Amino acid sequence: MKHIGPHVSASGGVENAPINAHEVGATAFALFTKNQRQWKSAPLSAENIRKFKANCQEYGFAADYILPHDSYLINLGQPDNELLQKSRDAFLDEMQRCEQLGLTMLNFHPGSHLSLISIDDCLKRISDSINWTLERTSGVTAVIENTAGQGSNVGFSFSHLAQIIDKVDDKSRVGICIDTCHTYSAGYDLKTAAGYEATWQEFDNIVGMKYLRAIHLNDTKKELGSRVDRHDSIGKGLFGLAFFERIMKDDRFNHIPFILETPDDSLWKSEIELLQQMANH
Repeated sequence: MKHIGPHVSASGGVENAPINAHEVGATAFALFTKNQRQWKSAPLSAENIRKFKANCQEYGFAADYILPHDSYLINLGQPDNELLQKSRDAFLDEMQRCEQLGLTMLNFHPGSHLSLISIDDCLKRISDSINWTLERTSGVTAVIENTAGQGSNVGFSFSHLAQIIDKVDDKSRVGICIDTCHTYSAGYDLKTAAGYEATWQEFDNIVGMKYLRAIHLNDTKKELGSRVDRHDSIGKGLFGLAFFERIMKDDRFNHIPFILETPDDSLWKSEIELLQQMANH
């Protein structure tokens, strides 16, 4: 069985996210636990936490299939030390919110060197930031998302992901989320049957499949190796439906969440139905 769902709104309170996911037929979902475009937000109330857990239980969402995403403002590879600490403090707050909600993962973009430091130095800062945060929290895995390589973002190469993990002290609490659009834009050919197998083999060789915690399942508007991050709805972009059938039938991914970050929320319900049909036939 595949667990599939979109990144849903938590407007009005995090407790609304599982309701919104249930309404589109999801069996997994992503959310922001705070406003993703602000450095600081009001803490979660006891009522928020109680209702969130109750709604997850009511609609059958286990923590293993819920993938919160951190704020877009955070840069754990930030070259400026003062701004780096600001990002670390915000990331710690996000991890603590996950702890409070009983969630086991926090998904984040690794960071950017901003053309001010080397890629290696940026990757080391990200590892150090993860270590700093893990020392202050428990029970939540830091899940690094691969990037398309747009601008000065790191994490587009599997070797970058391996380099970050290598310097994380507690490897039981670090993982990877593979975004299909980002992977293709970064130059890994997931589209063809041969390219699909080669990409996952390369990921296993360089990073290790044991670190894979989630997949962001998106179609793409941009060509292979474009380094441009432009998601598309399932079957509307360059991948073609054969790719989605292939990944839905791949038993390696039966026990991780597939999160849709597709742009048209009016299609989410039909996208989930289509993907589940592919998985079950």
